[in-house]
Parts: sequence; C-alpha cells; structure tokens
Amino acid sequence: MHIRNAKPGDYPLYDGQGLYLVRTAAGSLRWRLKYTRPDGRENRMALGALPEVSLAAARKARDAARELLRQGIDPVAHARERKLEARRISEANFPAAAAAWLAKKRSNWAPETYRKAKYIVEAYLTPALRKTSVATLGSREANAAIDAVIAKAPALGRKARQHLAGIVEDAIHDGLRNDGQRILFRPQARTREAKGHIPAATSLKEVRAVVQAIRTYPNPVVRAALELSMYTAMRPGVVASVPWEELDLESGEWLVPAERMKTRHAHIVPLPRQAVALLRALEPLSGRQTFVFPAQARQKTPHLNRDTLSAALRAQGLRGTHATHGFRGMLRTVARERLGIDPDVLEAQLAHAKKGEVAQAYDRTRFDEERRDAMQRWADFLDAQE
Repeated sequence: MHIRNAKPGDYPLYDGQGLYLVRTAAGSLRWRLKYTRPDGRENRMALGALPEVSLAAARKARDAARELLRQGIDPVAHARERKLEARRISEANFPAAAAAWLAKKRSNWAPETYRKAKYIVEAYLTPALRKTSVATLGSREANAAIDAVIAKAPALGRKARQHLAGIVEDAIHDGLRNDGQRILFRPQARTREAKGHIPAATSLKEVRAVVQAIRTYPNPVVRAALELSMYTAMRPGVVASVPWEELDLESGEWLVPAERMKTRHAHIVPLPRQAVALLRALEPLSGRQTFVFPAQARQKTPHLNRDTLSAALRAQGLRGTHATHGFRGMLRTVARERLGIDPDVLEAQLAHAKKGEVAQAYDRTRFDEERRDAMQRWADFLDAQE
C-alpha cells in the first residue's frame, strides 16, 4: 500500500485480508475492514482515521477482528458490546448513579424535598460510597454507609436508607444491577435512627422566648423572614424563596403555586395585618426585585437561604429548643391549646396532604374564612408575648 503517493482517484487503497483505506468527500482518510459475519452476511467495520491510526495499527486491528471471526464472534457486535459495558461501568459508579437518580426525581418532587434529598446524597452517601459501583454494592457496604450517617446525623438515618434503596432500585431498572439484587438492611440500621420531633416551642414560656429572640435579631431581612415564618407557619424553604409576585398585599393573601408546595397543590395563605405591615416595610429594602428576601453576603442563592434562618435561631440561643420548621409544630400545638382553634382549620393552614382529595387549582376548602380569622388571632397572640 503506497499511501504517501496516492492520488484522489486511487482510492480505495487495498492492503489485503479485507483491510482498505477510503477517502471521504471531506478529504479525510479512514480505515475500513470488509469481512463476512459468522452468519454468512457481508459487513464493514470502521477502524479509525489516518494519521491517528497508522497502517501498523490498522493491520493489528484487522488481525484482532479476524481472530474474533475465527471464534465465531462478529467483531462489530463485539466492539459495540464493549462500548456498552464501558458505559454501564461508568454509569454504575455510585456518584454517577446517585446523580442520575436525583435528576429523575427532581421534576416530581417539591423543591424543598429535592433539596433535602440532594443534601443527604451529596453530603453523606456519595462521600462514603464514591469508589463503589451500584452494580456490585453489597449489603455490608450499604449498612456501613447508613450507620455512618446515623452516627453523624441521627435524624437523617431513615431518609438516607430510603434514598440509598431508591438509587439501587433505579440501577436495577436501568440494567446497571442484576434483577432481584436488592440491599438487605440490618435491623439495627432501622432501630438506631433517631425519630424525635423537630424542636418546637410549645409552652407559653418557650413561645415568649422565641418571639423575643426573633424581635431582637439585628439583620432586618432575616428578622422579617423569621417573623413571616412565625405568622404563617409556612415551611422555611418556601418562606426564604418567596417572590413578590406571589403576594397580594391589598387582599392580604399569599398564593403559593403547586410546584413550590410539598403536597404539589397550590395553597392560599391568609396574611394577618402584622405580616402585611412587615412585607410593606421590606419593599424599600429589597427594591421590590424578584425575591422578597434578597440574598445576604456570601450566599450563592438569589434569595435568602433557609439555612440562614436556622443559623439565626441558633445564634439567638434557641439551639435544640426551636427550629425553623418548628413554627409549624408551635402553631399546631399552641394555637389549639391556647386559642382553641379547630384542628381541621390548623391542618388546612399547614397544607398537610389530604388522602383521597381530588387535586384543585387552589386548595380553597371551607376553612378559608376560618383560617383568615385564626391566623389573625395567632398573630395577635404572638405580639402579646413580647
């Protein structure tokens, strides 16, 4: 084969035993192998381009393909299987498999549910299993990873086990792991989990401490976000990321769209007079940009981070006694005991999922007016605790 002196009209150039060099319309030179499949049909195999693949390398690839044919193996099918296997190995790497699982779940989860799952996977599971393949992950390794989560953050143990089981199940469905090869979690991995309630102020003394701690917090934006959480009992992630467009201060309503709710149902939140006043006071501070609570220094999110609210409560001495999510428990317990508000009204305010309920554009139950009255009474009660 005389490649160096070949002219365009000389192609294809044949080297023997099916190997030849073709010139494409774009002018590149590519190696091809003509061969007969084990079933008797003729086929072509691409071996690469010149000069990346030299004549010697092309001959070596040809000989390897002919050896496979002698064994009754189609070299093209063999190459395809090797690529698929390499892809499976790459996708079965735990970090990749976990990321793929999260990506699939994102569209079906509320933003806060996804954020929590992503945190558990990236902060705990992936570091522990980063060198592991979901194709070969065994029960011993899985239980060790869950035990490590429980040792550092007991409250996250149950969710970590649930997420790990989901990642493995997804790997089975995607063909990255053999059917039926599920993880057997040890009983102690279940029983050792801390199932305690989220810290919440439920006594009158504790409620007063929370109100006073919030009212004395120095940062006006964070303080206002904590007050809105306290007045409405909405989930902290929803409060921290509320955009101005969801608020109707004239009617005193906050319309939270379905995609921002854990229940995936849009929710109407009645705003007491105190909440409307603090939101109006925020307008000059935020310039009424997209978000009500703009990001503070060194925050990566375009709005206030919910973790900033947690940090503020801890800074005010409430660690272990009241958390940002605890405003919900505080309303459910104290408003029932101290104000005698009907539990169904409180459940409607908290937007807890109702089994068997038909989805609606907005969850306008018969408690609209009752909730408006209840939340105004709740705000007045809180103000009296200063």
